Amino acid sequence: MKSRIIAGVLALSLVAGAAQAMTVQEFLTTANGIPRNPTALLRSDTRRLMGEFRGAVQTVRAEQTAAAGRRSATCMPDKVGLSADAILARFNAIPVERRSISTTQAVREWMAQKYPCPA
Repeated sequence: MKSRIIAGVLALSLVAGAAQAMTVQEFLTTANGIPRNPTALLRSDTRRLMGEFRGAVQTVRAEQTAAAGRRSATCMPDKVGLSADAILARFNAIPVERRSISTTQAVREWMAQKYPCPA
């Protein structure tokens, strides 16, 4: 029963997220317009990007939780600390022709590479 509830919540979050999903290119374009100084945290664009990334991580974590008992693509620890520089470096490393993927897909691929589940 619990797994059905988790799957339902996950499905709803994926549908809701898909309607508003930001692409990696949109993320990078917005990020490039934000100055790299202490006032950046006061900007709405910065908060929007932080929320977008946080939502992507939460979606990937929910998928990992929903896969309980089955092999998940990721085995992220409870706390994942990533700097803005690390996020931008990873997203900038995505080839231009693939930057139309959602930030959630980019995070999913990154976490699967960084925190793979043991075989």
